Amino acid sequence: MHISAIAGGVGGARFLRGLLAHLAASPDPDRRSARVTAVVNTGDDTTMHGLRITPDLDTVMYTLGGAVHEEQGWGRRDESRVVSSELAAYGTGPDWFTLGDRDLGTHVFRTQLLREGLPLSAVVERLCQRWLPGGVPAGGLPGGPTVRLLPMSDDDVETHVHLTDGRTVHFQEWWVRLRASVPATGFSQVGVDAASPAPGVLEALRDADAVLLPPSNPVVSIGTVLGVPGVREALRDGGAPVVGVSPILGGKAVRGMADACLSAIGAETSALGVAGLHADLLDTWLVDDDADGALHGTSVPGAAPGRGRVLARPLLMSSPQAAADLAGAALDAALATGRRPRRSAA
Repeated sequence: MHISAIAGGVGGARFLRGLLAHLAASPDPDRRSARVTAVVNTGDDTTMHGLRITPDLDTVMYTLGGAVHEEQGWGRRDESRVVSSELAAYGTGPDWFTLGDRDLGTHVFRTQLLREGLPLSAVVERLCQRWLPGGVPAGGLPGGPTVRLLPMSDDDVETHVHLTDGRTVHFQEWWVRLRASVPATGFSQVGVDAASPAPGVLEALRDADAVLLPPSNPVVSIGTVLGVPGVREALRDGGAPVVGVSPILGGKAVRGMADACLSAIGAETSALGVAGLHADLLDTWLVDDDADGALHGTSVPGAAPGRGRVLARPLLMSSPQAAADLAGAALDAALATGRRPRRSAA
């Protein structure tokens, strides 16, 4: 079995960890030996102190590799900040984006490999040799499910945010320093129109037995990946059933500031508002059974005929088991749909 997912940061990472736990514990041998491919957003990437930083890729890698700071959901556990303190003493910033010493080691190594001419996808593979040896997460069993991380593109893409006060800032400044307190009027994914999917991305999305959209930010994570030329078409016209999980419960974001992103593009902060952004892709959309249970059995507005069914399930990933149950429910929905005939190119 081959399962692909499009992932952003913390929500995507925890969902993927839950998916791997579900697969490893399954009595179904096809699930226990499944291959998982995660296509990860790189639109949040930035350069600081001369180092190339890939926040979403690192969050997914650390989470699946058992090294993430659980309380934060990002960064390394048991972290220290000696280097950042020294940089602050020199008066060099930014002081709002503090890098831990362990994390810096990853950024230094990544930047070194990029400067040697390796594409980002090859660099990610090198990094994962440490964290996901053989594709098996830390603590995984031989013969169990495997996971491969792919950046959405080897080309640089950076998200810039247009603010109501007239400024345009990098997404990281708006998200981390400003905490989205200054309203945005829109986003520019600089470079995305000219970007190419990284090697293996389109094949993973077209040929999978299931494609899952975890509860990642629908605008600047999932939306950015879908903006890479060819990705949306691979999902819409390929044969893999697509199941998405709402990051909005009862009109509120589960974590982060997805509501600010939705407002910036004029989308409604609701489970169906997010589903509408992916309506042309979805076979099934999962909403929370408690907060949005009334939507169960309806259809996503704008979905293709016979597609876009809405199912209510528990969505809160309040524990590792809850995350595993959610991922299992998403996979069940996809496999119940089965592969569709591919649409021929016009």
